[in-house]
Amino acid sequence: MDDSSYYVPAAAMALAFAVKAPSLLRSRRDPLLRAVCALLLLASLSFLFAAPPTIAEVNRRTGIANVSAPVVYSLLTAFSAACLVLIINWRGGPPEVTRRTSRRWIAGYGLVIVALNTLFAVGDAPLERLRDFDTHYATTPFVREMIVLYLASLTVAGLAMYVMCWRWALQVQGWLRAGLLIIALGFLFNIPYAATKLIAVVARWNGGNLDDLSTYAAPVLASVGALVSAVGFCVPLACQRIGDSWSTWSTYRRLGPLWHELRSASGHGDRAVRISWWSPAELQVTQRESDIHDGMLGLYPYFDSGVRADAYAAAVAAGSDAVQAQAEADAAMVTAAVRARAADPEGRIISSATTDAPYASPEGPRDLVRISAALRHSAVVAAARWQAATSSESDFHERTR
Repeated sequence: MDDSSYYVPAAAMALAFAVKAPSLLRSRRDPLLRAVCALLLLASLSFLFAAPPTIAEVNRRTGIANVSAPVVYSLLTAFSAACLVLIINWRGGPPEVTRRTSRRWIAGYGLVIVALNTLFAVGDAPLERLRDFDTHYATTPFVREMIVLYLASLTVAGLAMYVMCWRWALQVQGWLRAGLLIIALGFLFNIPYAATKLIAVVARWNGGNLDDLSTYAAPVLASVGALVSAVGFCVPLACQRIGDSWSTWSTYRRLGPLWHELRSASGHGDRAVRISWWSPAELQVTQRESDIHDGMLGLYPYFDSGVRADAYAAAVAAGSDAVQAQAEADAAMVTAAVRARAADPEGRIISSATTDAPYASPEGPRDLVRISAALRHSAVVAAARWQAATSSESDFHERTR
């Protein structure tokens, strides 16, 4: 692996941490956010300090040969703990249980970090090794125990992550399940990574030389596992955001028929100030719903409960369920009111109206999306529209006579 294989992901993780850091400052007590930020920061530091040029620089600045080894091992161990804590908090559950489980993993891996540094301190590793430290010092007392402990801790973390993600994936659906399975696969790479390292170390114990497994094969496995795990963490978040955006824009589009039907009543088509087309989807939907409610308010004096009752009965007779029949009845009343309003250009009915209450009904708020769909697809609404168009003029004269 060349140096860019370390520094590019380190920079990417640092950038992601910088994006998340302001949220952490605002919500310091959020355990999930803390776990995410800790994971991003430790991932960035792990890649940074594992790069051979950084290893050499740290050794040079401290004046201690191979001091980078316990530093990198400690960072990777802390990163493993951060991943476990993130999954625990992400999965949720009773807060007390979540906190207790998180603290146990943190305490356990904290002890591992202390042990790693203690073993290095009492061991003897005077000759600097930038890429093959594990195999070169595989037979050195205390240092070999440090190496084995580090590999064992990564293996335990990988297995624990795999089991937790797999069990959780069996309980959920959709993109979250896909993400969890990908994360589980990524951490499963910890096992072949540790295995190749350990095989090379054991070979040294027995007088053999399989150093290439540790020096060249193991880092590739670690990088692939880290990449796969990162994709797994991103998939649920990114796909959920895309799905939410798609759903919001779909709602905006489905409200179109009702919005267009009410344009003349609300006057929103003539507004001088409109939100820009590049505004967030949520704001676009809010604006469209506001226009619809304004139109409903303007049409209130023209709403005819008789039209609604007849349309409801016709929809039920045509096979619609209660909810759909209600939407079709509302749509029929709206389309009839629009035509009644058009037949009253001077607004005489509005002037004589005794109430300015907003559009409501005993059944509660209406499903605007269903009403909008009924305007386009319902035969009952089409019949009400035709009847209103042919009779609105005569009805108007009768009502104002």
